[in-house]
Amino acid sequence: MSAPPPYPIFAGIDVGSITAEAVILDGAGSIQGSVIIRVRPRVEQSAREAMAMALEQTGLGQEQIDLCFSTGYGRDSIAFSSKNISEISCHGRGAHHLAPDIRTVLDVGGQDCKVVRLDADGNLDDFAMNDKCAAGTGRFLEMMARTLSVDISELGPLALRSKRPLVLSSQCTIFCEMEVMQLLYGGKKKADIAAGVHAALVRRIKALATRVGLHERVCITGGGSKNAGLVAMLERDLDVRFQPLAADPQIVGALGAALIARDRSAAGG
Repeated sequence: MSAPPPYPIFAGIDVGSITAEAVILDGAGSIQGSVIIRVRPRVEQSAREAMAMALEQTGLGQEQIDLCFSTGYGRDSIAFSSKNISEISCHGRGAHHLAPDIRTVLDVGGQDCKVVRLDADGNLDDFAMNDKCAAGTGRFLEMMARTLSVDISELGPLALRSKRPLVLSSQCTIFCEMEVMQLLYGGKKKADIAAGVHAALVRRIKALATRVGLHERVCITGGGSKNAGLVAMLERDLDVRFQPLAADPQIVGALGAALIARDRSAAGG
């Protein structure tokens, strides 16, 4: 067994419906290792592989982690996690740690979309989320990319090339998929359809932001932060400029889980 490091080590694991993230944190709150992987068939497998890869970056073993908390879609199915924490709390905590002046967090994940409002101390002030339909999530974009026969990484740049964005009328993901197929059969340009797909998602996110009240100093987290088309359209329609974060926006949930583990440890929990 390796000698224990001279400082405490904390970990956060975030297993969603599309990706899993792991973060290794030292006692000062500095990120020592982080990883993003595609989810495996089972939650525990995803969690263990992500954690092993993050630990490999640090040269530490799992037995050297002082405390590990989990979050995300599969948070309550991770055996090596001491406690599971809501995604809302984790994304708020992680975003505030990376940019203390952030007041609103837009988290666009594969399973759901959340708008979280924070107070000056980073505490939860209000939130709204869409978790009843895939139409407001990253999964929606994946399904539409598949229908358009393009890679999900190409969907955002494709939408930005549109000259005449189309309007999709369907509210349901399945009906929207059928509508996209009809547009393709009708000879419509893929770029214009992709722009319409993103606009449909933006409308749903904007509705959540309106419910919460969009405060200035906004950031975007989750897999949606990697979609240039979605980011550009959100900034335009919400009339904001997303603040950059000091780490990959997609690991913010796992970072928040690790930070909360550190907080609880410091408080004697």
